[in-house]
This record gives sequence, C-alpha cells and structure tokens, in this order.
Amino acid sequence: MPWEESVLSLPGMHVEKVEGYNPVHVWVRSEEGASCPRCGGREVRSKDRYERVVRHESWGQRKVWLHVEGHKYRCRACGGYFRQRFRGILPGRRASEAFRREVVADHADGISQSRLAQRTGIGTATIERWYQEFLGRKVSEMKNNPLPRVLGIDEHFFSRRYGYATTLVDLEKHRVYDVVRGRSFWSLSRYLRRLPGRERVQVVCLDLSPSYRSIVERLFPQAKIVADRFHVIRLVGHHFHRLWRDLDPAGSAHRGLRSLVRRRPDRLDPDQVQRLEAYLRAHPEVAAVYHFKEHLNGLLRMKTLRARECAVHIPALLDAIDQLKASAFEAMHTLGTTLDAWKEEIVRMWRFSRTNGITEGFHTKMEMISRRAYGFRNFENYRLRVRALCC
Repeated sequence: MPWEESVLSLPGMHVEKVEGYNPVHVWVRSEEGASCPRCGGREVRSKDRYERVVRHESWGQRKVWLHVEGHKYRCRACGGYFRQRFRGILPGRRASEAFRREVVADHADGISQSRLAQRTGIGTATIERWYQEFLGRKVSEMKNNPLPRVLGIDEHFFSRRYGYATTLVDLEKHRVYDVVRGRSFWSLSRYLRRLPGRERVQVVCLDLSPSYRSIVERLFPQAKIVADRFHVIRLVGHHFHRLWRDLDPAGSAHRGLRSLVRRRPDRLDPDQVQRLEAYLRAHPEVAAVYHFKEHLNGLLRMKTLRARECAVHIPALLDAIDQLKASAFEAMHTLGTTLDAWKEEIVRMWRFSRTNGITEGFHTKMEMISRRAYGFRNFENYRLRVRALCC
C-alpha cells in the first residue's frame, strides 16, 4: 500500500504537497480514471478544473484540510457533464467520511456535542445530524434480521411520562434485537404480530412475569419458556428474608449477618463460617429455614443437565414446593404457590446455561446512554440509539 493511502485513508490519492502545522493543509489529486455516473462510460473529455477543500480526520491532535484537485468532464457516450467523484469524499460535502466517522466515534464514546464543537470547530447541529445519520445506517443494516432462536425478554424503566419499556435480546449473539414501549399484552401484541418468523423462536428466557408468559404462549407457538435463574433465586432470598425478619428482627437487621446469610456457604472464609454457625446454633428456628433455603437454591443452581438427570432431581424439587405450600408461615406459603405455578419453566432452566443476565447488562448500558443524553423525550430516538449501540 502506498504511504499516501495509509496516511490519508483515501484510496487512489496522491499527495502533491503538505503545508502548515496546525492546521495542516494537504494538496492531493486522484490517480484513478473517471467514469460517467449516468451510463458508466469511461470515454470522457476534461472540460474544466476545480478544487475542493474538505475537512479530513485529525493527525494526532492537529486539524487537517484537504485540497483535492478535480475535473469537470463530458461523457462522449451520453453527452452528459459531470464532476469527478472521489472515494471517501461524497459529493456536496465539506468533510471526508473518515472525519465524520471520527466525530461520531468521539460522540458515541461520551464526549458531549458542545465539547466536540469547541474541539473540531463545527456546529453542534452538524454533529447531531452526522450522529443521527450514523444511527440510521446502523439500524438499516439490522432491519431484516430474523427473530433470534434464543430470546430474552425483560422490562426496564424508560421515563415518568411513558413508564416501562420491554427489551428483546438475542441471547446467542449477545445483542439487543429491539426495544418496545410498554410491558402489557395489549401494548406489545400489535408490534409482535407484525414480526415475521415468530415460529423460529425456540427458547424464551424471562422472569416470573405472568403477562410476559401470556405473550409468549400466544405469539410464539414453538417456543419453550425458561425461567430466569437469577430472578428465581432472588425470589427465594426475598421470601426467606421476610420470614427471618419475623423470627429474629434484630438478627435480620444486622448487616454483617445479612451478608453471610445471603452468600453461598462454599464461598465463605473459615472465620465467616464459624460466625454463621454460632448464630444458627443460637437460633435453631432460623437455622432450619436457612438450611432449607440452601437446599432449594442448590436445586435451582443446577444447569446443563441431561433429560435423565433432570428426571432424578424433579421429585426433590416437587417435595420442596409441597413443603413450602404446607408451611404455616405466610412468606413460605406464598413462595411455594409461586414456584408451583412456574415449576415447568423452572425445571427447563436446568437444561440451559443462558440467563437474562445478558439482558440486565444491556439495561446498565442503556442507562448510561440515557444519562449521556440527559434523558430522552422521544422514545423513537431512544430506541434508535439503543439498537445501534447495543449490538
């Protein structure tokens, strides 16, 4: 590759001279032959010469201006007149595509428009227009993407005016498929019914939401619903803490004990194990509930099991659910009722390792996108930016 192409990032350009330090002025000319944009003819006649001055990507921290020598031609085949085209510099624009990509990348990395305008010497409205064009191109490239085979569905808060929005994530390729306003069946069904290839979805991972389960059962006929392991285990811990608060209010309010009880026993230090065992010996009623919780969480943490292995552990899970439903404590009875309603989806999660943790990670990134924009008033602008950046 000639040194001019490696430095300028413009194929077919030859550098005539370079002047200045900051800004740097570079005079270039194209070594590629001209062709008619109408008929594609190569037999052309030069009628005039002109110069284009465009802004180019920076060299270090120095501004670069290109002085491009061009010609006006007449096509011998069709008789039409045209101006010479250059790769990397679109007609009618005063900046090269490399410089536009540089500005868009800086803005996507979190630099504000006002700061970029001061640094580059262009207006904030121009930066916004370039960024919107970049987002539009990115989304148009994903326009015909089919529905993923493994789909994750979860909700997140958008704004006080519009409330919640639903995120659809491709859990295999780790990218956001789309963001839809609302979380009820009536707000999502109109959008989902228009999507082609809904029968292609085989697995849908979601939290214990009855409305999302109803949506999947009605609109994704071939999909199997898998409960999200994180949400199920968190639900168990929530109800256990409710019961612990009733049995021993002082112990449940102690931050150190609360940290020990929430963590897995195999991840505790020897000193922490001794502290926890001492507390459980002093409170046998809490110890019974704690050991039952760890037994249940041990069943829920299993994954990538074969069908025969699942059949071995199903009786233990059903027995634990029955004990919860028969409990005299309201928190345990409510937990047992919920797990019983979702027992099929919970058993299915033993077969899979993917969870909605990927979706939760995208929610964190979407919060950062919203913070950088100081919030969004238009949901379509928010959706466009999320689809372009969370892929």
